[in-house]
Amino acid sequence: MSDASQTILYSGGHRGAEAEFGKLAEKYGMKEINYSFEGHNLDRNVGVKMLNDEELKKGDISMDIVSARMGRSFSRVNKIRKVIQSIFHMINNGYQIFVIGWVLPDKTVKGGTGWGVELGKLFNRPIFVYEQDRKEWFSWIDNSWQQVTPVISHKTFAGTGTRNLTDDAKKAMEDLFERSFK
Repeated sequence: MSDASQTILYSGGHRGAEAEFGKLAEKYGMKEINYSFEGHNLDRNVGVKMLNDEELKKGDISMDIVSARMGRSFSRVNKIRKVIQSIFHMINNGYQIFVIGWVLPDKTVKGGTGWGVELGKLFNRPIFVYEQDRKEWFSWIDNSWQQVTPVISHKTFAGTGTRNLTDDAKKAMEDLFERSFK
């Protein structure tokens, strides 16, 4: 994909990776849609799509399923449920999935971000994770994480990840956009 103006970023506008994806999308002239819900604070207020209760329910799933898939339980179930529901909209609309975070030994990704990765696996989407400790991009290929050098090659993508973004991750994100839209 070489025309960034024909590309749409789907994200959540939170501090860290999502805000950085948004800044880069703006720099490259992309359309940006950030999903949120009432009572949720955003760092980035561009292209905000406030999800109402009916829209949130489209992304509803049993927290038992989420916990089993992620291999962990979640406290504050009511708050995390809305986050999980909003993540569904990001992943459902963005074809490629780009994530900044940490791959855990059980092959899941740390935190709520990991649910976006699991949905991407379920939806059979191209998934790319910048692993902040290893300082490398990985893709989910043949049921394992394999090192890659990704490009944004579809007209829609989801960008999400940790709030605790490292300088190396910011550079990796900048390089991703530069590689994709030079």
